[in-house]
Formats: sequence, structure tokens, C-alpha cells
Amino acid sequence: MQNMVYALENMIPISLFNRGQAGKIFSEVKKGISKVVIKNNEPEAVLLSPQEYKRLMDMAEDYELIQLTLERLEQEDFSKTISGKEMMSELGITQEEIDAMEDVEFE
Repeated sequence: MQNMVYALENMIPISLFNRGQAGKIFSEVKKGISKVVIKNNEPEAVLLSPQEYKRLMDMAEDYELIQLTLERLEQEDFSKTISGKEMMSELGITQEEIDAMEDVEFE
């Protein structure tokens, strides 16, 4: 219910922009209060702060990457994989040798 109240409180008619209210509206948006612009009783646009827009775009990108990962995992043939111990055995190295190595920093 609270989301509905928030949405209703933040709907603004497009005519407010013609009445010199744009500065006030943008000030509220900058503070993180999103606005839904109404034209002819229909939602016409949504105003978001740049930070909120970036956050939403980052979330969308993360979602796409997760979906891609899940698709690739479903298609992967794990019968061809080997354990870390098997790999070390094939390479002729031990865990102790790995532990004794200096840490490497990647840039």
C-alpha cells in the first residue's frame, strides 16, 4: 500500500513544466525522489536522478550477465572437467609448492 501512496504522490502533470515548476521538480528528482510525468491522464515519462538511472542500468547489466552465465552452465559438458588435484597431478605440482609461491598482483 505504501508503494501505491508513494507512486500517487510522485505523479506530476506535464503542465507543471509550463507553469515554471521544472526547477522544483528537478530539485526533488536530484534528491532521489523519482517522478512519473502524466500527459492526458496517462504516464508519459519517468524522471530519475542520474545515480538511480546508473544503479538500474548496472542491475540490468548484472541480470543479463547472470542469465548468460546460467545459459552457458546449462550447455556445459561437465564430464570433460577434472578436479584441481587431478590437474596438479598432471602438471606435476603440489599444493605445498603453490602455497610457497609469492602472491601475484594483476592490474
